Amino acid sequence: MAVVTGELIRAMNYVEDITATLRRICIYIPGMSAEERKRLADSLREAGTAINSAIADLEKAEK
Repeated sequence: MAVVTGELIRAMNYVEDITATLRRICIYIPGMSAEERKRLADSLREAGTAINSAIADLEKAEK
């Protein structure tokens, strides 16, 4: 069994926090105006780019 470091546990907790935050955001979407939804989508798109970059870095480290 692989050893789990405190650093990994903290990072995984951050991911869980992000997921919980996204669930909370989704609750408010139906009540948003079209402009608010557009602005939120733009913001999430930027966050998605950062997430995809982090995933790519993780996958590069595997090789």
